[in-house]
Formats: sequence, C-alpha cells, structure tokens
Amino acid sequence: MKEQNGLITAVIIFFIGLFIYTKLAGPIPFLVNNYTTTKTDSFQTQGQGSASAVPDEVTISFGVTKSATTVADAQNQTNSAIENILNNLKKLGVSDKDLKTTNYSVNPDYNFNGRQRISGYTVTQNIDLKLKNIKNANEAIDTITANGANLVGQIQFGFTDGAKAKLEEMARKEAVGNAKQKAQSLAKTAGIRLGKIINVAESSNGEPRPIFFDSLKAGAIESPTTNVTPGENSVNITVTLTYQTY
Repeated sequence: MKEQNGLITAVIIFFIGLFIYTKLAGPIPFLVNNYTTTKTDSFQTQGQGSASAVPDEVTISFGVTKSATTVADAQNQTNSAIENILNNLKKLGVSDKDLKTTNYSVNPDYNFNGRQRISGYTVTQNIDLKLKNIKNANEAIDTITANGANLVGQIQFGFTDGAKAKLEEMARKEAVGNAKQKAQSLAKTAGIRLGKIINVAESSNGEPRPIFFDSLKAGAIESPTTNVTPGENSVNITVTLTYQTY
C-alpha cells in the first residue's frame, strides 16, 4: 500500500514538475522525420508516321489595286473591278461563303517634286477564294485575272476537315506502331523491363503547300490558260510514348 501511494505521489510530482517547466521554458519540442518516396523510373521513345493524298481543297488569294486623284475615284474603280470578278466567279458556282475579304486599305500617294504633297490615293482590296473542288482552280484563276484582278498572291492546296482527319488517323497509327517497336527493341538491348504506357504526346506538321505568284501589273497582256497542279500533300505526326520500367 505504501509502495502504491509512493508511485502515485511520484507521478503527481512528475506532472507538477512538467507543468512548471513548460510554464517557464515553453513547450517541449518533438522531432518528426517525414520521408516521401516516389517512383520516377520511366522510359520514352518517339515514333513518326506519315500519310499522303491529293488535296481536295484549294485557297486562291487575289486582289485589285487602283490609284486615282481622289479617294472616291480609287474606291469606285476598285469596287467595280471586284464586283465584276465576283459576278463571274458566281457563274462558276462559287457562293458567298467561299469568298472572304482579307484586306481593304486606302493609302495616299505622294509627289516629292520640291516638297512632299499628296498627289492621289491608292485603294487595295484582297480576297481569299476557297474551292472544295480543286478541278475548278485553273478556270477560277483565269476568270479572276481576265475580269480585273491585278494582284494574285498565292495558292494553297490543303484538305477538308474530313479528309485531314482520315490522314491524321493513318499517320497516328503508323507513329504509335513505330514508337512501340522502337521501345521494345531499345529496352531489350538495354536490359530494361517495360511496364504499362503512362503518357502519350503527339505533334503534327501537316501544313498546306503554297504556290506563289508575282503580282500582275494593271493592264498586263492576257496570259495563257492557267495550269496549276496540286500534286500530293502529306500529314506527318510524331508520337512520344512514356513507359513505366521495372
């Protein structure tokens, strides 16, 4: 009984002493070590895929530029030529949704004889024509140049959304197969055990191919019948596969 009372007394004295110590010296610090481990072992390979086809869409950039002593005269001349071109294009089946104005500018012309002064104004309008049937490209260009266009910038052959999606799918499958084959070959040679694919990244560069034309001077001699050919365009895709390793 005395021993039990002595133990209780010792415990009470300990907690009283601990209470007094924390009041005088502050809380007792405790050190906790925190360790975080992550598995970062991974293996990457890249594969390339490509698919080609004849383009099924063409964009033709053209325009009219006219100069006159007044803004109104220059605008009237430019607008008249553009209207004439558009009316003749619509006879080929071109609709308003296939035509887009990309620039309309009015700029002063200067005469530097003795002192700078405005001698007139130049008005320029540029238009993009998109054709879904590239067989009409040559006839469209002839119509544009024969009816008043004195600017022809470039022709871009490309793909409609549906055609491009099919080519991208073909190129993507080839790129993934190429990347997997390369991964297996490299891993075997290096003695690495591949796990599951944990990440896939893709990049592509299937840009349309432009054909450039020099600007035509106003009043130029009528040119022979246009003959442009689309050739083939390619869609190229690069796929990066990331594997877990053991």
